[in-house]
Amino acid sequence: MSSYLILFIIVAYFGALLLVSYLTGRKNSGNEAFFLGNRKSPWYIVSIAMIGTSLSGVTFVSVPGMVRSIDMTYMQTVLGFFFGYIVIARVLLPLYYRLQLTSIYAYLGDRIGGRGYKTGASFFLLSKIVGAAARLYLVVLILQTYVFNAWHIPFEVTVVISIALVWLYTFRSGVRTIVWTDTLQCICFISMLAIIIWEVKNKMGMDAGSMVQTLTDSSYFRIFEFSDWHSTQHFAKQFFSGIFITIVMTGLDQDMMQKNLSCRNLKDAQKNMYTYGFAFAPVNFLFLSLGALLLIMAAREHIALPALNDDILPMLCASGTLGQSILIFFTIGIIAAAFSSADSALTALTTSFCVDMLGIEKEEAVKARRTRLRVHLMISVVFAIIILVFKAVNNRSVIDAIYMIASYTYGPLLGLFLFGLFTKKKPRDRYVPHICIASPLVCLAVSHVVKQYTGYIFSYEMLMINGGLTFTGLWLSSKK
Repeated sequence: MSSYLILFIIVAYFGALLLVSYLTGRKNSGNEAFFLGNRKSPWYIVSIAMIGTSLSGVTFVSVPGMVRSIDMTYMQTVLGFFFGYIVIARVLLPLYYRLQLTSIYAYLGDRIGGRGYKTGASFFLLSKIVGAAARLYLVVLILQTYVFNAWHIPFEVTVVISIALVWLYTFRSGVRTIVWTDTLQCICFISMLAIIIWEVKNKMGMDAGSMVQTLTDSSYFRIFEFSDWHSTQHFAKQFFSGIFITIVMTGLDQDMMQKNLSCRNLKDAQKNMYTYGFAFAPVNFLFLSLGALLLIMAAREHIALPALNDDILPMLCASGTLGQSILIFFTIGIIAAAFSSADSALTALTTSFCVDMLGIEKEEAVKARRTRLRVHLMISVVFAIIILVFKAVNNRSVIDAIYMIASYTYGPLLGLFLFGLFTKKKPRDRYVPHICIASPLVCLAVSHVVKQYTGYIFSYEMLMINGGLTFTGLWLSSKK
């Protein structure tokens, strides 16, 4: 299919996003709109937007691909996600709304201390910018391979163009804009997912009933693993890791919570969280089902698949195996999924750096707005640099890399908030940064030693161990 047609689709798509940005931001371009959407976002729009933020371009290609390695056992983690969302709605959201926070890490300043506050915010900034860059890297790489290579455009230029487009429709009104643009993007990529599944069904010559039967009868339709405790896919590891991954990567993440804090009140924010959590499982199930169907189809038609799981769906869509029009749907879907995650991350990083590191809320309005614009641009540049670094060093499935990074960098955040919420002790503030840095380093060393001497490989449960070490260190350093 002509790369010019795909380019036209990309231009038209971003034209629609820029129109939404203009309509939502023409009268609301101040910091209150950027950080909290003037606290007027409808909860149901926020709920859809959060699905768009969570299910990034990584989900679009990595989740179907992972079926080849671990069948559909990822659903065990997804089931844990749901219970994590309940904890967020019942424990964390009431706290954030009671304190009327702009950045959720301001809580640590009151409860732990000034250094604890800066440390928590720093770990978020590190975790989010690395994770968001990894997600966007995957999509930029796919666009480079199937679109921009045709014009001999360097990868570096593709990265700059992609981030510049995100900056362009977010710099004016931040959260006030992205709750609407991410809703549009969420609807786009879920629609494209459904269309691709339908095209796979047609390619295999089946109706809906026989497709379901084929899926459930296949060896890939293995959701639960209870027998092998050493397996990283054991139910207990995946389920409880899912709960804690959700708590830290949603409840303790400024990116995700910023949308919640833009709702009109706590009740609306909780309705949003319940709805979002309920919808997350079936959408992921559809992605896994697509992966299983692609593998079944490839086996039946003797199609040679690429070695890297992340390349399976892009290759089948671009090769014409599923029909010439499927590449259009895939392009729309992956762009929508990727940029709904990237725009939200860029906004949250700008908010956290301005509020937590610079104390922008103490500045007068005009100066504060100028500061925010500069920070927004600076983080966009850092974003581009990290993507280029990630391309140079990454050699594993991107979604797995993101969660493994989170196991180490989000662990101290988990420990800080658990200590603040469930104890009345006050740690010695000067020790907090050292504890939070030492915990992931100890976890890294333990993981290496255990693997070498026992063969056991830690998975996402390392997040809980990391948080537990941070909690213990804070407890031991507390004032009597």
